[in-house]
Amino acid sequence: MFKRDVKTLNDILQRFLREEGLETPLLQKRLVDAWDQVVGPGMSRYTTEKFIKNQILHVKIINPALRQDLSMMHSQLAKRLNEAVGASVITDVRVY
Repeated sequence: MFKRDVKTLNDILQRFLREEGLETPLLQKRLVDAWDQVVGPGMSRYTTEKFIKNQILHVKIINPALRQDLSMMHSQLAKRLNEAVGASVITDVRVY
């Protein structure tokens, strides 16, 4: 009899994404999308731009008081965002 190596679809997709170099961009997209969920709707309405560069999430906040509050919480935000994605994608959050 033949011995079959049965793999789940999830394993096959993860391997494909990793081999094609798409795993990191997908995780970065998920992290940027998780911003609204992590900070909540009250804070997310003042967010205009979000992007990742060199493992740092850059976020533009239009409310100066909120910008100051979030800049003091940058390490907690990075931790919560990484937890929301399930991987260590960013090392810091910069609010401007």
